[in-house]
Amino acid sequence: MFGKGNKTVGYFINTGIIACILLLPLQHVFAQAELMPYGNLSGIRIKGQLMAFDTRLVVSGNNWKKVYFTGKELQQPQFIRNGDEQVVTTKIDSIHFTETVKDIGKGKARITIKCFSAQDTTLDGVYFNVTLPVAYNDGAIKLSNQPEHQFSQTGLGAPGMHLQHDLEEASFMAASQDIRIQQDTISTIIFRIDEKQKNISLYFPICSGKIGKGVVFQRTYEIKVSGLIDDSPAEMKLDASAPGRVFDGLGGNFRIQNPAHDPEVIDYCLKNLRVAWGRVEMPWISWQPDSTVDPTKTDTSKLNIRVKRAMEMAQRLSQMNIPVIVTAWFPPAWAVEGKLNMGRSPEGIWGNPLKRSSMTKIYQSITDYILYLKAHYGVDVADFSFNESDLGINVRQTAEEHDELIKGLGAYFASHGLTTKLLLGDNSDATTYSFIYPAMNDPQAKPYIGMVSFHSWRGWDTPILQKWADAAKQTNLPLLVGEGSIDAAAWGYPQYFLEQSYALEEVNLYTRLLAICQPISILQWQLTSDYSPLKGGGIFGDNGPLEPTQRFWNLKQLASTPKDLRFMPITSDVADISCAALGDNAKHVYTVHIVNNGTTRKVHLTGLPAGVNKLNLYVTNIKSDMKQKGSVKISNGECEFKADQRSFITLTTQ
Repeated sequence: MFGKGNKTVGYFINTGIIACILLLPLQHVFAQAELMPYGNLSGIRIKGQLMAFDTRLVVSGNNWKKVYFTGKELQQPQFIRNGDEQVVTTKIDSIHFTETVKDIGKGKARITIKCFSAQDTTLDGVYFNVTLPVAYNDGAIKLSNQPEHQFSQTGLGAPGMHLQHDLEEASFMAASQDIRIQQDTISTIIFRIDEKQKNISLYFPICSGKIGKGVVFQRTYEIKVSGLIDDSPAEMKLDASAPGRVFDGLGGNFRIQNPAHDPEVIDYCLKNLRVAWGRVEMPWISWQPDSTVDPTKTDTSKLNIRVKRAMEMAQRLSQMNIPVIVTAWFPPAWAVEGKLNMGRSPEGIWGNPLKRSSMTKIYQSITDYILYLKAHYGVDVADFSFNESDLGINVRQTAEEHDELIKGLGAYFASHGLTTKLLLGDNSDATTYSFIYPAMNDPQAKPYIGMVSFHSWRGWDTPILQKWADAAKQTNLPLLVGEGSIDAAAWGYPQYFLEQSYALEEVNLYTRLLAICQPISILQWQLTSDYSPLKGGGIFGDNGPLEPTQRFWNLKQLASTPKDLRFMPITSDVADISCAALGDNAKHVYTVHIVNNGTTRKVHLTGLPAGVNKLNLYVTNIKSDMKQKGSVKISNGECEFKADQRSFITLTTQ
């Protein structure tokens, strides 16, 4: 993941800002407005159910030929929460924004936007953009002081065309949801039909034309939603007759980047979580900065401090019988083509290719590290990888070069008595699956591949995730999620880690990964202070007591899955519910993980095997920290239970 790959510089730049942010009072509240940390709303929740719509901040110029907008990983925003207010600060080019979203009643939020330009400029306009789901396309519309009438896309002209109205308020009525948008003054609203999705998009002007440097503009909007709450019972069906792959359990990344605060988080996580796999760094650039100097001759007491910390971390995991994966980020200058690129070049290119003329020396350097780790720290390394080499964080390879590396380095490992294998992929995202195909289809590479691996930062659609499941099946190798989480830029706005929406979206993805991909493990990024599942203790400037967050309790609940269970097919007929099941028919041990993304509802579960008489029920949500909520009785392989709104729920025989 590249947000963390360049994190060191960004962390120290932002430490002062973040420290001030985290001194603000935090209140755990049921957030209604679902605000993303980059400034976009995805809707407003009522009783846990999302009444969906999308918002963005938009800057348009050159007669709408240049349009820029807020979005994930497009800017470098800051996010804070203060009670029922959420505040995002960000900028697009020279336009600086402060967006404040405040819950002001059931289904109702007030959005206040301030902006100014850092220089004199001329624009078509700066807009608050609201896009409605396609369900509204066949609904009714009511504009200020006009009668309600059936909405017609044809009235807006062809997709992408503009239609303008002077109004203060607009209401849209769909079959099961209504939305009213009111602005603080009458102004000209632009209506457009999205060219791709064909849905309604409204642009509320904040400022336009000639904009003087430093002139502040402020607009306020209120959005109110209402609609039917779908609390109909969910039907879930388990098929225990078709056990799949084995799940070892939740794992973690332990790349030491903050020696001041990493130890306390690592200690807490290793004492309170069952960690099944661990991934640590090989600080290659510090291990052998000079190719003519043999680092294996160095006494452990004289090792580079980064190397020493990484090796001690691997040793600690190994002594806990946690299998260890070693991954290299930054290579030494002698091992790459061209000038060493520590980040992204001005051309947008990450990393460096390995130097072809130095491949034997590269193999030796990596092998020496693993042999040294074994000889001096007692660690048998299970697998090795270059981190996200499909992207170049920080070694960059083509798919064919990745194939050649697996064969060349794998054979070198074997010739030196190592059982260490290579990860196939360890890709930056699920979307870059074609990177693994040459090696996957190369019989000569197969003996040296330990697991198939990808990172879960992007590419969550079921068809994309299924490609990784298919790759594991074709190779008959375990599948590993080498880095698990949902937002590669989140270290830049760390207060968002405390949001209910982040916690639930993260564990929802993990549940879907379990069900679709059947991984041997998901390695949390990270079980250190970087992306920490804890708060306080000085982490990101928060000097309160060190304590677990909702994310930690989600991880603990997932990590409490009994060992050596196999994935079992399970389905739900409700879109707001994700589920995954694991079991051992011989031992009559079963676990079902459920994420309820919507309102409270009853669940009817069928397909439980004979001999299972009850399941213990655990719940993690904004009010409950992996609390046992009694047990569920089973009759004839069926049971019923209540799924609390916006909760991670686990049913288990243990």
